[in-house]
Amino acid sequence: MSYNIYLVEDEQNLNELLTMYLKNESWSVTSCLTGSEARNLINTPPHLWILDIMLPDVDGYQLIREIKAATPDVPVIFISARDADIDRVLGLELGSDDYISKPFLPRELVIRAQKLLSRTYVEETSTQSHLIQLDPYEIDEQVRIVYFKGEEVNLTSKEFDLLQLFLHNKGQAFSREQILTNLWGEDYFGTDRVVDDLVRRLRKKMPELKVETIYGFGYRMLKG
Repeated sequence: MSYNIYLVEDEQNLNELLTMYLKNESWSVTSCLTGSEARNLINTPPHLWILDIMLPDVDGYQLIREIKAATPDVPVIFISARDADIDRVLGLELGSDDYISKPFLPRELVIRAQKLLSRTYVEETSTQSHLIQLDPYEIDEQVRIVYFKGEEVNLTSKEFDLLQLFLHNKGQAFSREQILTNLWGEDYFGTDRVVDDLVRRLRKKMPELKVETIYGFGYRMLKG
């Protein structure tokens, strides 16, 4: 599948290098050097945003707020020269699906983008909807949508990934480290606080979800 990528990076040399690597994957890439340029694209969403936090005109955090307000289901990868845990947590709180710190190898960004795109977009092999009943919710895994009383529940890509992990492993206890590995991969470097934050956001959006905390360990979804 050919994906449309929006890259927002103010360092021109890095922008050109990353654009080249992304285009080598046969993806369509639109690059921006400023937040203002990116703002003009929000209403014509891509398959993936790659967004620098530190921009000369518009803060990356403000941009992701506007992106998620307009298109909550489009995934976002944050890139930043800052490596503080608070930046990672804040990015996830605002809806980012991954975070990569500078300096990084361009190929690493491509691999992360590949994984995120493959998890987010499933090729439809049938026109039929396959709904999973998880009272009071209905889950369509093909299009990655959750319904509550006929209304769509707007989950981010990572929130849906976590829901799927619990859904297909009811009764199984997962440590925070196991959840990190399942959702972000073994190459993720960062605190497991992001797991607690992700679970909190999923519970807030799906309050009837039967996910219990195993103190000092992690989480599990109850059977039944």
